[in-house]
Amino acid sequence: MKAVIQRVAEASVTINGQKTAAIQKGLLILIGIENEDNQEDINWLVSKIINLRIFGDENEVMNLSVKDVNGDIIIVSQFTLHASTKKGNRPSYIKAAKPQIAIPMYENFITRTEAELGKKVQTGEFGADMKVSLINDGPVTILIDSKNNE
Repeated sequence: MKAVIQRVAEASVTINGQKTAAIQKGLLILIGIENEDNQEDINWLVSKIINLRIFGDENEVMNLSVKDVNGDIIIVSQFTLHASTKKGNRPSYIKAAKPQIAIPMYENFITRTEAELGKKVQTGEFGADMKVSLINDGPVTILIDSKNNE
């Protein structure tokens, strides 16, 4: 499971011209699911993200987590995080999980995140053509791969 975590001043998701998610201070999480991912990957990744100390404290030192600052979260499914560009110029998405595997895992990831955060998160829509907007705060962008635990 791969994640791109962006600390945002604001972020939103628009589908078919309709804004379906919007937050202020918090995290925009792009999540890519592959066939080998399991509950252990979800648990580890959610815990890591919720506890990442990437928000500034009173001295503007990154010592606080999204939970510490009562930040919000938007989670967006992003199968293209598993793109392979090794051969040719057209990416292959062979490692990305098919919807019958990915959708339940995506929903589980959302549920687990809400439990760890202690409040509802907003989301994109699995498989939809989404317009994702954000103002990256910092900028702070972190890549995490549960298979490498980094």
